[in-house]
Amino acid sequence: MKVTSVHRNLGANDVEQSFDLFVSTIRPSLKLWDFFVNWEKVFVNTRESEIQLNIWNYLIGKENFDQEFDELLISHPEIVMCIPVLIVRDGAHSKTFSIIADLADLGAPDLNFDFSVPATTPKARQDALNFVKSSGLIRLFAKDGVKNLVDYVLGVEAGLDSNGRKNRSGTSMEAVVGAILRQQAASGKFRVIEQATQSDIIAAFDITVPVDKSSRIYDFVLSDGNKLVILETNFYGGGGSKLKATAGEYKGLFSLLKSQGFDFIWVTDGAGWKTTLRPLREAFDAIDHLWNIKLLTLGALDEIF
Repeated sequence: MKVTSVHRNLGANDVEQSFDLFVSTIRPSLKLWDFFVNWEKVFVNTRESEIQLNIWNYLIGKENFDQEFDELLISHPEIVMCIPVLIVRDGAHSKTFSIIADLADLGAPDLNFDFSVPATTPKARQDALNFVKSSGLIRLFAKDGVKNLVDYVLGVEAGLDSNGRKNRSGTSMEAVVGAILRQQAASGKFRVIEQATQSDIIAAFDITVPVDKSSRIYDFVLSDGNKLVILETNFYGGGGSKLKATAGEYKGLFSLLKSQGFDFIWVTDGAGWKTTLRPLREAFDAIDHLWNIKLLTLGALDEIF
């Protein structure tokens, strides 16, 4: 770890004091307004199915559900493609499903449902009806069910998005660090590109940077025309084995880049590190530039550019 003037200005004159400074200035949380619900994403996802959902609304409260269901699909066979939106969120936007037909006979063929194409045959319509009834979706259409399927899906999307907030700290960290870097780059000292692949770096700076794995995308790449710096960032609000693995990964990445003459900066933060200090300290001793948000904000980059 290299002690910078920012460290010294804050009273840290050696590596030990610099590490203590790092730990004492860790942020406990990093929340942007979309931490709660990313409403733009929620409404965009719902809007993609809004027309079909409004057609399905016709069935709400119908007494002769099976007959009305069949007649509706005869008129609008494409709306079966919307059924997964009402019940499935597996991250893969699945449209086909295999369901165990009989728990007592697992050797029996599964029941297969395909909602990737319109229901243009009587069998497809009957399969769709069986799926809606057996999965419990029919409950939505009961008189005491939902009043509007568009509103229902909005609620589902909002709930799913709020459940995904544990993944937002990483993107929030990138947003915060990106804003700091863009502000500092405005002085003209360096140029910054974000989410850069090896080919992006070649296109921007005509420099080939090594990668430790084929899928590597660097969070930020900075250059003043002479020096090129790779900057990676993350935030950990909670502890776990991933922190130790990340520290080891970045120690290796630092060694790779330094051997090729490139600078590497790791900006990390979050209270999770306070539960995993040993691997953090090992990385701190091995990597030249390991900072948190406070050190980056106070101008630690000035000694590199």
